[in-house]
Amino acid sequence: MQRLISPSLIRRSLQRQSHHCYTTVAAQTQQDTYFQNPHFQQEVLVEGRAFSRAAILNRPAKLNAVTTSMAGRLQRLYESWEDNSQIGFVTMKGNGRAFCSGTDMVTIYRLLQEGNDAACKEFFRTLYQFIYLIGTYLKPNLTILDGITMGGGAGIAVPGMFRIATDKTVFATPEVQMGFHPDAGASFYLSRLPGYLGEFLALTGERLNGPELVACGLATHFSLNAKLAWIEERLGQLMTDDPSVISESLAQYGDLVYVDKNSLLHKIDRIDKYFCHDTVEEIVDALKAGESHDELCSTALKKLKEASPLSLKITLQSIREGRFQPLDQCLAREYRTSLHCISKQVSGDFCEGIRARLVDKDFAPKWDTPSLEAVTKDMVDLYFAPLSISEPELNLPTALREPFM
Repeated sequence: MQRLISPSLIRRSLQRQSHHCYTTVAAQTQQDTYFQNPHFQQEVLVEGRAFSRAAILNRPAKLNAVTTSMAGRLQRLYESWEDNSQIGFVTMKGNGRAFCSGTDMVTIYRLLQEGNDAACKEFFRTLYQFIYLIGTYLKPNLTILDGITMGGGAGIAVPGMFRIATDKTVFATPEVQMGFHPDAGASFYLSRLPGYLGEFLALTGERLNGPELVACGLATHFSLNAKLAWIEERLGQLMTDDPSVISESLAQYGDLVYVDKNSLLHKIDRIDKYFCHDTVEEIVDALKAGESHDELCSTALKKLKEASPLSLKITLQSIREGRFQPLDQCLAREYRTSLHCISKQVSGDFCEGIRARLVDKDFAPKWDTPSLEAVTKDMVDLYFAPLSISEPELNLPTALREPFM
């Protein structure tokens, strides 16, 4: 089938080449290493169909936790597929029992212990740039959220055009329990959920299942895990780049969604009542006031007590600011916060949280700021402050790829 190349794709390709001319020699050398190393290429496999491509996250032993090399390879693949007129749409999925469990925090921890902050910065920069690419992608793109989908894994999935949840999907943003903040675009998509559900999920790390993701808008379609292979086979036969055709196919092949009667989505009015307040202290007070007669309160309080008090305050401010910012501004702000986290200038909670949950697994973090009262406004504000003159801000190609609200 002969196809004309879209003028916008030609213009985008030429502009992208110009943008890449400014890549530093060090970064380019690192990228060349990724291209040449077969191990890195095996971390993201490619599956070809007649008129589509699929990227397969392939670190099943690590629950497909994303690394710098994986994010970089995904960026290059998606850019090349966007420019290829013989490819109509693209898909991303995971190998094993997870789509993606998020950032490879153990690797981040080890790099920080070695004093290699530069490699950590490169990770966040590479990941956030790929998320922006997904969020502004010109072609229809699907993500199959089968299995564990958490943190940065949600970040690379939610900006996509179509998100297919399954009966195996487990979604969460548990970063506050590791002394971090929900990043990778979380302040953008969580802040746009109904009511104050985003604040609730960000501050408690509570999990959602597949039907709940569809019901609240984080997923667009639902399928039983047992039917995925059949659905992928049908999608692979499509010869289209029309989003409406793909949407109709997903609706035809997918399953109806039934939210369990005990789902927290049925408690949204109570969630709004408790999490609508301006400060974390006020949220805690509201939960304590309802604890005697509402099980939701006692469960939420338990989760909040497990989290870093500093992270709770940073996260609430991040979600509230994200509600009024487009994707690029959310990512740029989150990048600042992430770099301030790894700098340990105010607190070492990030490293301590990873140690307690993922390295030593004693689940007994010793936070630098052990109470909400110990966290001052100045401390929180520093995590939102511009980076130093010697530290470049996140560079997103907003002139080439228009951000959206």
